[in-house]
Formats: sequence, structure tokens, C-alpha cells
Amino acid sequence: MNALLQRELATVISEELRDPRIAFPTVTSVETTADLKTAKVFVSVLGDDDSVRSTMLALNEARPYIRHAVGERTDLRFVPEIEFVSDTSAARAARISKLLREANGDR
Repeated sequence: MNALLQRELATVISEELRDPRIAFPTVTSVETTADLKTAKVFVSVLGDDDSVRSTMLALNEARPYIRHAVGERTDLRFVPEIEFVSDTSAARAARISKLLREANGDR
């Protein structure tokens, strides 16, 4: 279920949303609750903090449309409520990698 939602959400966000505030989002993972009523959608955004903020705001405003579009694209009886969460794991990994290189003397 999580993989299906991840694939469909990524397609809807990248191909159907035309909001200029959305800056290169990537759906990194989806976690649904046991009762499948809600889904946490983790989104990584390429850019600075302002880009992340504006993208997350635009995605949250587009939630009803996104949920409807996913319902039309799938055979799900019930489409979960969507909660978008900013995924900063890639940025943290890059920062840790940079710090490790600096600690080893590589720059």
C-alpha cells in the first residue's frame, strides 16, 4: 500500500500540479497507519529553506486535489487523509559527509 501511494503521489505531484511555489519535490516515502485512514508523505525538496517552506505550503493547500487524483488513478476503496512532512534526511546526510571529510583533512 505504501509503495502504491508513493508511486501515485509522486506522479500526481510531478505531472499534474502546476503551482510555481513547488520547487523540485521528491516523495521519499509514505507511511500509512494500520487502519489506512491516514498517510504520512515524506517529501524532500531541492533548494533552500524558503523553497522547502513554499513547497510544503503549496502541497498542503493542494491536498484535496491530490487525494482526489490518487483516488481516480487507483482502485482503492478509501484514499487515506494525506499529511505532508518535510524529509531532511538527504540534507543531513550531505552535512554529515561534509563534516567527516573536513575532519579527515579533505576539503
